[in-house]
Amino acid sequence: MRARVKEPRPLGPGAIDLALDAEAVGPVRAAAEAALAHLPVDLCVQPWNGRRKQLLVADMDSTIIGCECIDELADFAGVKDKVSAITERAMRGELDFEAALRERVAMLRGLPLADLQRAYDERVRLNPGARTLVRTMAQGGARCVLVSGGFTFFTTRVAQAAGFHANRANTLGQGTGALDGAVGQPILGREAKLAALEEEAAAHGLTMAQALAIGDGANDLAMIAAAGLGVAYRAKPIVAAQADAKVDHADLTALLYFQGYTAADFVID
Repeated sequence: MRARVKEPRPLGPGAIDLALDAEAVGPVRAAAEAALAHLPVDLCVQPWNGRRKQLLVADMDSTIIGCECIDELADFAGVKDKVSAITERAMRGELDFEAALRERVAMLRGLPLADLQRAYDERVRLNPGARTLVRTMAQGGARCVLVSGGFTFFTTRVAQAAGFHANRANTLGQGTGALDGAVGQPILGREAKLAALEEEAAAHGLTMAQALAIGDGANDLAMIAAAGLGVAYRAKPIVAAQADAKVDHADLTALLYFQGYTAADFVID
């Protein structure tokens, strides 16, 4: 491997752009990760050309927001320990996502519908940098889509709060004033997230190379692998091991720096 480093370019506080002339991305990435492993640094090694993406597809729970909505609903239903244990195993790829989702939703049967709004109001918060990420990419002409294995009740509200153009998620079955313990079919899981990425790209005349996908759980792996830049955010080991880049230390504006945006470009309100 031969590489030559060009003049570093400051992007923002703690963010540096290093351009390299190199024969291949893989060896440079491996060498850089090994050299920086002991430091609190988020690293993205990628080709210079085409790094400014035109499609953002993001997971919601524990990525754009700081919680797992189904676990918070389970807390109101008095079954959080059981549900969160299943959630953790599903996100690690140890359980079939669809079967695990049906099992968890069944435990929510009888939960008053009013508790969904209560959970949103009291528990759901955008992760640091989420709104800036979405609004900056949108202003730059990118299509921004929230795709979740969670529920439309939350994605519609989170998408509006963060500035996404669209959202996709699962639906919760409802009886008279309460959840009926069922989840709408078909379930949006790993393959459906990939399909959402592909459909959004096709609808807007974009290639996979022009897409950025971010998530934290095993059900995000297919879209992360398919996107031109796949990012693992505070992710489970199975996801972190396969993503193009990881964000373990910085906030979500790291994804803007990865694309060459400077802090002066950020849309902040």
